[in-house]
Amino acid sequence: MAFRAYPADVSSYGLRVLDREECEALLRTQRVGRVGLCTYGPLVLPVVYTMLDNDVVFRTAPGEKLIAAVLNRTVAFEIDEYDVSALTGWSVLVVGAAEEVVAPEDLTRVRALDLEPWAGEFRDRFVRIRADEVSGRRVDPDT
Repeated sequence: MAFRAYPADVSSYGLRVLDREECEALLRTQRVGRVGLCTYGPLVLPVVYTMLDNDVVFRTAPGEKLIAAVLNRTVAFEIDEYDVSALTGWSVLVVGAAEEVVAPEDLTRVRALDLEPWAGEFRDRFVRIRADEVSGRRVDPDT
């Protein structure tokens, strides 16, 4: 059975389900997202990211995110944008296996991306989230 992040039709709740193409376009509009993983309990961490093909890629230092990638764990990645005064917004969720980027040709491609770390510590490892499931929804008062 395939995982579905959002119900197929939630328009009756004032939300519009976004197709994969629209979700992928929105993923290219942001620089910061959140990675959700399971450690000793749920853990959600912000990351600076970009896209490689249609997968999410981010830099990291040794820690929980890198452990999840080395173990090829399934993780969630989420971005969103809201206008509280207009009561509008959208969110996109990517679910897939995390993997450390280690192949030389992939490392060359990833290092060529605009992916400078914001945090002061040294982050020299790259994680790719294979976008197995991509879903999104938009809320708009006119929906």
